[in-house]
Amino acid sequence: MSSSKKTALVTGASSGIGAVYAQRLAARGYDLVLVARRADRLASLAEKLTKAHGIDVRVLAADLEKDADIAKVETILGSDSSVQMLVNNAGLARFRPLKDTSVEDAHSQVALNITALTRLTQAVLPGFVARNEGTIVNVASVLAVHSLPISAVYSGTKAYVLAFTRGLQSELAETGIKVQLVLPASTATEIWSEEVSGIPLSALRQESIMSAEDMVDASLVGLDSGETVTWPSVADEGLWTAYDNARASLFAATQTGTPAPRYIKA
Repeated sequence: MSSSKKTALVTGASSGIGAVYAQRLAARGYDLVLVARRADRLASLAEKLTKAHGIDVRVLAADLEKDADIAKVETILGSDSSVQMLVNNAGLARFRPLKDTSVEDAHSQVALNITALTRLTQAVLPGFVARNEGTIVNVASVLAVHSLPISAVYSGTKAYVLAFTRGLQSELAETGIKVQLVLPASTATEIWSEEVSGIPLSALRQESIMSAEDMVDASLVGLDSGETVTWPSVADEGLWTAYDNARASLFAATQTGTPAPRYIKA
């Protein structure tokens, strides 16, 4: 592939947040590789974006819960030097207590939210490092820092994305590679349905729901401004600074090598 081209690969691109990322990046002149399970939706979106922006769009119908399908995407990320951006957007939520969650549902969330994201990041990274440029956007959730009685597995997977991305940011801090963590709150996507998450959009507090368009636009403003961690719906950015500082202080307090006094018997 010609290195003069710039391509963004977006997962979960057939609808919702992923489709909006595709639209916005197409408008910025990126060629696209769109990955999702639903080939018909991908083809329709690709046709629309090609006509509107004159870009090249490739589609790959893939179920990222499956090793073989992840491998297909890894091949593209590892061999196509035009790929300058990876948007790890694909994700799955199943909101119910763990005692009522099937092994299959728990595995699906871990496979898509953790395993696929990690493998695709690993696949694209060597090329980015060799060229000392590239952008990785990992879409997590505000539930990365909060667990509900029905979100133990989902919150756990998104907490992984937070920790994984922060570690990667530290690893790449002295390079030309950008890594952004995005933590949206409730967003109007197809995840919110009885069939997918178990909770319809109508059951949420309506004033708390952000459109996918607003979420992506806010996230891209954050990316353009150099943010490493973007909370699209949080007005007071000092809240994140205080949270992160408290986390660092807590970690520093663990480095004593001795039990805390309350754990020592008199």
